[in-house]
Amino acid sequence: MGLFIRRVRTASGATAVQIASKQYGVQKIVEHIGSAHTPEDLEFLLEVARTKTQAGQLAFDLDRLAPQKLTASPEIVGSQARVLWDVLGHAYREIGFDTVGTDSFKRLVLARIIEPTSKADTIRVLAEIGVKSPSLRTIWRTLKRCIAEDWRSQLSDAALRRVTATGTLQVVMYDVTTL
Repeated sequence: MGLFIRRVRTASGATAVQIASKQYGVQKIVEHIGSAHTPEDLEFLLEVARTKTQAGQLAFDLDRLAPQKLTASPEIVGSQARVLWDVLGHAYREIGFDTVGTDSFKRLVLARIIEPTSKADTIRVLAEIGVKSPSLRTIWRTLKRCIAEDWRSQLSDAALRRVTATGTLQVVMYDVTTL
């Protein structure tokens, strides 16, 4: 349940400042801070609400860390889900899939594990996690090559080799009709 600050115009024309929460699509007023009739009053009430919603939290003051000659605060220019990508890449190699296909194919497979979406939308998924994406044309060429070179059988063989490497094969079957 995250708290947020809500501003509401009252019948008298004032602006009410409230701390609210939203759960299952329903907003609930946690605390009414007050009503402002001037911009100065509104700014004061908003600061009171910010102080209450952030009580006990330490702030990381980026402005203080910035060189004095800069006029703007530092901005975030990118992020990566490196741990997620590394774990999936490790599993891909452990199964033996890295011996089949191309790097573009691997990126397409892992992106669709992260977020099952269209082939074209995997470009967005890869960008969001900070991984360089193949072009849409490369994706389509890779899939044609996948069919032509029967990568499906090669992947099945690699998976079978992995699961039988320690002894007998054990299979778990489950029903996915309701998923």
